[in-house]
Amino acid sequence: MTKRDRESKGCADCGVWTCDTQAGARPPFCMMTEVGEDAVAASADRYTGDTEDARIARTAAILEGETYGRLTRVEEVLLFAQRMGYEKVGIASCVGLKHECAIFAKAAEARGVRTVAALCKIGGVDKCRIGLTEEQKVRPGRFEAMCNPILQAEALNRVGTDFNVVIGLCVGHDTLFIRHSAAPVTYLIVKDRVLCHNPAGALYTAESYYKRIVSE
Repeated sequence: MTKRDRESKGCADCGVWTCDTQAGARPPFCMMTEVGEDAVAASADRYTGDTEDARIARTAAILEGETYGRLTRVEEVLLFAQRMGYEKVGIASCVGLKHECAIFAKAAEARGVRTVAALCKIGGVDKCRIGLTEEQKVRPGRFEAMCNPILQAEALNRVGTDFNVVIGLCVGHDTLFIRHSAAPVTYLIVKDRVLCHNPAGALYTAESYYKRIVSE
């Protein structure tokens, strides 16, 4: 197997998953061939001590053991924030999910978690400002505010959030928000307009209703 062949494959191509089961031999293209055991030890070291990375890793692992299959994502996110001692949680929400954003904020308040939200249309800048034509808008011929994830991140950075939660930002806009957020980020809702924000549904039906996703 050539180096190029190894580089084109990864964990999704593995049928052994030795890292998880500790059984069987790693395939020739295993990513560990390139990563090396020294990198494994170095990464594990980063989860020890009292750094934020270490505290996040331990808290997440402990909650997994305590709540596995019992709590909803909403409950897990809020419990994680509580265990981490985050005093102010930011919400970066799509304006189309402002109702869900408000419910999440209410759920947080009921648990003593303080939140502050920034919606995606913050600043009210028309899409034409960034080079779109009227025809490229969802509703041509009228004012249509662009999503402004960088300003969302900056707004939450300025009020000093300790932890930010994404609710339904568009593909790409979520990337920009995460990139510019000063605080750690997690997802609550991943946008999928077709599948009611359940993108996994396309994967579960890839051999039936959504065959196109593996054939195009």
